[in-house]
Amino acid sequence: MLDISSLDDFHEFTTSDAFDFYESIRDQLPVAGFPANPIRLDNLGTLYDQFDVFVFDAYGVLNTGLVGIQGAAERIADLKQCGKQVFLLTNGASYNAKGTLEKFDNLGFNFQLNDIVPSRLAAERAMAARTGVKLWGVISGKLLQPDDLPANFIEIHDENTDCSNVNGFLLLSAVGITSGKINCLRKAMRETARPLLVANPDVVAPQNGPFSREPGFYSHRFAKEFNIKPEYYGKPFPVVFDIIHERIVGDVAPARIAMMGDTLHTDVLGAAAMGWKTVLVSDHGLFRGFDVDPFIKRSSIVPDYIVPSI
Repeated sequence: MLDISSLDDFHEFTTSDAFDFYESIRDQLPVAGFPANPIRLDNLGTLYDQFDVFVFDAYGVLNTGLVGIQGAAERIADLKQCGKQVFLLTNGASYNAKGTLEKFDNLGFNFQLNDIVPSRLAAERAMAARTGVKLWGVISGKLLQPDDLPANFIEIHDENTDCSNVNGFLLLSAVGITSGKINCLRKAMRETARPLLVANPDVVAPQNGPFSREPGFYSHRFAKEFNIKPEYYGKPFPVVFDIIHERIVGDVAPARIAMMGDTLHTDVLGAAAMGWKTVLVSDHGLFRGFDVDPFIKRSSIVPDYIVPSI
């Protein structure tokens, strides 16, 4: 079993490393049932009649980094043309829903604002509900404006940021994270344990080059280091899936909802725990260049379908 506390703050992840990390925290993730074996398909084309709602992860399914995956925008447009309800459910929390919509507009996708559910939305709801927290310390991937979040906050810029009046912390993004930001949070948690909300539970994300380290990597290590229980608001945890249920029009059975994702421990596990069907996209994300079968066997997380690309 991987000792996650032994990793450097800027560990360069491989697919095997990331998988081992997820397995090491398996007891903290939801529990679900799975089929005996996945069905392999060339793409989503043969699944239209099986499902009424199609929910897509972003990284590794629709895009890698700032580049759209070939044919993905056309697939979204075709599903909508066929009358399917289509949603984007992303753990990417640097942007709110409007910012995420703009990003995917620029990549050529035809989403509407109501289609977009970033995990940041679930974290913001939790933040607003914590009325006892008068000041939040936030680590974000981009400069925030005062009205970007529904509560009073300061941004953690480096290890000299004064967190003495901070009552809770929010990890939005690890984009551009520095040792100064990490050490500031460490110092504050060492002095006084405070709530830690995590908008993005991912350990890594696929880019055009090496994997990026994501907030889940840091928060799980902080949990072990300081004996705290971070609160997670993205996949595979149910609160963000519940927002999709809020937006679905009509009475759609869970088995008529399909989740497309590149990661077993977030997309597949989380959706299966909700009773949804799952489609692992294998060629662009966490498992690009790998045979997924050994990872499925080791984890016993079995998707309903496997496609190389949507």
